[in-house]
Amino acid sequence: MTSFNPDIVAFIDRLAETGSNYRIDEMKDLYTDDLGFLVLTADGKISRFSKAEILSEFTARRDAGAPPLSTEKRILHIEETPGEAVAILYRRMSERSDALFYELRLKRTDGAWRVAGETVMPWPDLAAAKGFLPD
Repeated sequence: MTSFNPDIVAFIDRLAETGSNYRIDEMKDLYTDDLGFLVLTADGKISRFSKAEILSEFTARRDAGAPPLSTEKRILHIEETPGEAVAILYRRMSERSDALFYELRLKRTDGAWRVAGETVMPWPDLAAAKGFLPD
């Protein structure tokens, strides 16, 4: 069993809980102002969203009465250096949504962890995965 920095684990738990419940004012403090939110699209391209765009999307969902998202997640790996960390997660937003591969790029600023970047991709079919180098 891998042991991760409990402060980072607590931050990831708070991030999932806050975002999943559309608590926008709290969400603002969890991201750096220069957030880069990257999403792999169905056509194989990357879409980049800013902090304002992500908060706007969550605000629109909240205002439309969307039910809370699931907080289902599994931390797979965390690498930490002084003041920075990268966390790799399995994440699922609802029973009806696809599972996702999340990379969180974290920075410690003013004594608190914040998300400086996220990369979101579909969760791979692990049974078909052959590794990153050819045989």
